[in-house]
Amino acid sequence: MKISKIAFLILFSCLSVALFAQKNSFISSPNKQITLKVVLTENGSLAYQVSYKKKTIIEPSTLGFSFKKPEVLLNRFQIVGVDSSSFDETWKPVLGEVKSIRNNYNQLIVKLKDSSKPDYLLNIIFRVFDDGIGFRYDFPKESAIKHFIVKDELTQFNLAGNHKAFWIPGDYDTNEYLYNTTKLSEIDAVKAAKKETDIALQAVIGVNTVQTPLMMKTADGVYINIHEAALLNYPAMNITLDKSTFTFTSHLVPDAVGNKAYLQTPFQTPWRTIVVSDKATEILSSKLILNLNEPSKIADVSWIKPQKFIGMWWEMHVGKSNWYKEGGKHGANTENVKKYIDYAAKHGFDGVLVEGWNEGWEDWFGNWKENVFDFVTPYSDYNIDELTAYAKAKGVKIIMHHETSGSATNYERHFDKAYQFMKDHEMNTVKTGYVGRIIPRGEHHDSQWMVNHYQRVAEKAAEYKIMVEAHEPVHPTGLHRTYPNWLANEAARGNEFNNAPNLGLVPEHETILPFTRLMGGPMDYTPGFFHFQLNQYDASRTTRVKTTLAKQLALYVTMYSPLQMAGDFPENFDKHLDAFQFIKDVPVDWDDTKILEAEPGDYITIARKQKGKDNWFVGAITDENGRKTTINLDFLDNNARYEVTIYQDAADADWKKNPEAYKIDKKILTNKDVLNVSLANGGGCAISLMKLK
Repeated sequence: MKISKIAFLILFSCLSVALFAQKNSFISSPNKQITLKVVLTENGSLAYQVSYKKKTIIEPSTLGFSFKKPEVLLNRFQIVGVDSSSFDETWKPVLGEVKSIRNNYNQLIVKLKDSSKPDYLLNIIFRVFDDGIGFRYDFPKESAIKHFIVKDELTQFNLAGNHKAFWIPGDYDTNEYLYNTTKLSEIDAVKAAKKETDIALQAVIGVNTVQTPLMMKTADGVYINIHEAALLNYPAMNITLDKSTFTFTSHLVPDAVGNKAYLQTPFQTPWRTIVVSDKATEILSSKLILNLNEPSKIADVSWIKPQKFIGMWWEMHVGKSNWYKEGGKHGANTENVKKYIDYAAKHGFDGVLVEGWNEGWEDWFGNWKENVFDFVTPYSDYNIDELTAYAKAKGVKIIMHHETSGSATNYERHFDKAYQFMKDHEMNTVKTGYVGRIIPRGEHHDSQWMVNHYQRVAEKAAEYKIMVEAHEPVHPTGLHRTYPNWLANEAARGNEFNNAPNLGLVPEHETILPFTRLMGGPMDYTPGFFHFQLNQYDASRTTRVKTTLAKQLALYVTMYSPLQMAGDFPENFDKHLDAFQFIKDVPVDWDDTKILEAEPGDYITIARKQKGKDNWFVGAITDENGRKTTINLDFLDNNARYEVTIYQDAADADWKKNPEAYKIDKKILTNKDVLNVSLANGGGCAISLMKLK
């Protein structure tokens, strides 16, 4: 760790004291491109303003709180002090997109007291990085406020124009929507939600409320992303737009009685984040959200490993089998799961996810029952002891599935028993699920209570050296740094929705997600589909996967996760084993990442270097429009030759008409070469570059 020099601190502190006397404070990013101004207005409100390359990005935006207990409106202040510092370190993630991450920022702490109640104290901490800013509220232990209930957080984001935005409706219970692309003035969350005819959680907040991460682009080409970091013991933040001023105000998810958070001092809120650049590629390479999270709380991380797996799950989605045992089509039977284990072993996969293995699936959905699952009782046709021994002999791990059906209280009562059961059967990874209405009754998926629940899962699982990936959780906020066993989340509309009538994905979806959902952390998107018309086992189905096969391969590179599934059936992979080779080869943990080109909603091309090796992998994807792209290989080592395998759309490929058409070319290339690639409508290209000795 390298702390800024004493001379700089003295100079910076003197500057801050002088500015404090003027009730204005300024702080810039280390590279001087971003400037933050903090102002105490004449009426006592505190406001911040952000500029990027001398362009105003955030107009003066006020800060504050409204408490229900005590009944206080905390938005008129006196400044009692200003502290400033700088920080510069480099740290190494346990798993990640790069080998090391620089954490370099300038910090400003504004110390406040309430104008009418001087013993009510509040600090606001601002950090300015080269790629954006983060700020949080700090309630110090010295404050007269000891226990308090938050009614509203009053954080504003006053934007400087009517920007193009990529957004989903504000919702307390789900983020599994398609993205809308409109001007800010055209946001209509209620109308957008009504198009999602099968989204049944019925918690859309209002016409002008959207979820974070929110991605925007200004008319002069500046990209802005608003989100939050280190969401702990606090509800998730949506944001509500005032269209007359293009000002967003924070909208916290309430509990069953309408309160937002129950807190006691000392307490620090999550960080509010604004990532900004005039290059879309720099938005995707930002590590600001990770840097605002605390280092790992797990001392021994040797047991935390990246994984590729296949799953006994998709056949239930498309009608081949069922989750439940009744009816004669139970998928999770001993012999069927053995076939998946055999396939995983044959092709070098780490694990097999098994869904529908445990009793309770006949009565799990929509009944709002508290004890549907006990997480330890298999169906009678699922011999877990036999399968444990079988998987071990094959060198494969079975991945546990814990569907809670929304009953988080029931799950917590079973934590120790369920995780010990996993350890007894040599399982080290669990997929959790929260489909349905949350128990305790009235809580929302994104409330303070549930945010604390997800943290409890990560902490309890770590006690048993178990890795976690969650479905239907709150949006991620970089906590995989603090809890590196929390490998991935769903928290957005993933590939499984391709089989949902009226809710299927669209070709642009994968070009938006990295700018939105993935800003907070890895996603279990479940790529790897090789069969596209999903009526293979049920002729009545009209659903389909809306990409080409080559794009499915490219997603393993463009959609980062240290936990990646090959989503389709073995029999569908067997029809295209030459293309399946890329899924077998592609790593899920990386030493370096280069964002070669990107534009939200249109295209992305990313190159990644394999962890501990000199091999590179490239993924290029496009939206519904075909395009040509040029890939410069100058990221490769000098004076080295690479065996390059190019998996790309065939000339007649098209996501609607001919999605399975692809071609594979092999070449020997160096870093002086350039590849010209054509991407089909809804298509992509995946490339492996293996360094030759």
